[in-house]
Amino acid sequence: MDSLPIANAEVTRFFHAWLETFAGYVREVDYASARPLFHPDVLAFGTHNDVIPGIEQWIKTQWNNVWSKTSDFRFVLEQTQVLASPDGQMAIVIAPWTSAGYYEDGKPFPRPGRATMVFSRSGDGWLCTHSHMSLNRGVPQTSHASRPVKAW
Repeated sequence: MDSLPIANAEVTRFFHAWLETFAGYVREVDYASARPLFHPDVLAFGTHNDVIPGIEQWIKTQWNNVWSKTSDFRFVLEQTQVLASPDGQMAIVIAPWTSAGYYEDGKPFPRPGRATMVFSRSGDGWLCTHSHMSLNRGVPQTSHASRPVKAW
């Protein structure tokens, strides 16, 4: 059996930088800056819906219910795996992440999770076409922070 199609160092560096960029937009609650990283018809799974069709629906039903209610979102790059198709047209990123959630009394709690993201090469760049982000088992689903949205 062939081994997994591990991405080369250049592709891995690109996706590590992509994850850092995206995580920064999550921390800033900046939907407008994050939007172009995704295909307009992205298919996503999230806490608030089973299958979310399209970036606008994802923003309304998932991002807006999570990003402003949590803080300090970061991917754990040293545990991230990047796979790439031999033809260089598709990549999959498997990455754990951390964040802080907040109880109703305002006290923070650790809010770790994991993500699988599928990317397709589009013109001269990459767009995420599928994302599945989920909390680790036992992590409270609800967080009660109320941070402002920087940009829609």
